[in-house]
Amino acid sequence: MRADRLVSLVLLLRRHGRLSATALARELEVSTRTVLRDIEALSAAGVPVYAERGRHGGFALLPGFQTELTGLNHEEALALLVAGSRRGAQAFGLGTALASAMRKVVDALPESYRATAVDAVERLLIDPDTDLLARRQAPDEVPDDVVAEVRRAVFAGHKLRIHYAAAGQEPRWRTVDPIGLVTVREQVYLLATRSGEDRTYRLSRVHAAEELAEPAQRPDRVDLDRAWQERSTRFRTGGDQVTALVRLHPARREDAVGTALAVLDESTDADGWLRLEVTFQDRRHAGWAMWRLATAAEVLEPQWLRAYLHERATAVAARYSDSSPNRWDRSVGPV
Repeated sequence: MRADRLVSLVLLLRRHGRLSATALARELEVSTRTVLRDIEALSAAGVPVYAERGRHGGFALLPGFQTELTGLNHEEALALLVAGSRRGAQAFGLGTALASAMRKVVDALPESYRATAVDAVERLLIDPDTDLLARRQAPDEVPDDVVAEVRRAVFAGHKLRIHYAAAGQEPRWRTVDPIGLVTVREQVYLLATRSGEDRTYRLSRVHAAEELAEPAQRPDRVDLDRAWQERSTRFRTGGDQVTALVRLHPARREDAVGTALAVLDESTDADGWLRLEVTFQDRRHAGWAMWRLATAAEVLEPQWLRAYLHERATAVAARYSDSSPNRWDRSVGPV
């Protein structure tokens, strides 16, 4: 681990010319004390790194220094393979490996176009944290040690113990046979079997994980895309799902379809509005999805959903029935 970090430190200095101990510590995700020890180790090994004092000082390499230490390790190669977006590597706990791998890739580029390639990358942004409406993405938070342990078990083909908290339940230990990891809209799922039955676990609900030495009971090959599609289909057709018949303005079709689990039927009325039969995960999901469409949609069935939307709209209308806002007393609220 330290040898790989020393290589990364050299490559950072080659790329940036001069960096402070604080900047190096941030890039390498270690303490400044560790950076200073690494600098001493590099100097002892004959790498010409020197310190520049002053406000804009830092560490740098002697001009013209070259190194061939650019080989990718297993984690870095894996990070590049899953790095269709940086978020993919982050989701599987490979963000640090991806950063290290990319430094080595840049360092291996011919000098003739290294600068132009780096400049081009700075002009591309993939999956920013917020969209144009400043809505912030909310990815699942999963501890690095949990992701690493699960990932090791998946790759090694070993059984896995997870301390898992299902929705609305206390966490308890389970032993599963891991099949693969899937990331969907900032959420990471473990596909596994337990006692021969398919199971899907949301990684953010795994409090702890332990790779076991016992081999997992699973096929040698897996079509992960097909497995995910099959599980998604079973999820959409089971549980406390709600089916609704809805009239919808065609301009809001994508919004409606994007929130529903499935569209069972679709036709067009004489006035150009769409008539959709859609399913939702449960009553709460149905109420939320229809409310956000406002007057661009009308629920025809079921009656309880119409009543819910009517009650909610009546409450909102009553709140705004007076054109002037209520006076507000900070100590007791509206008066």
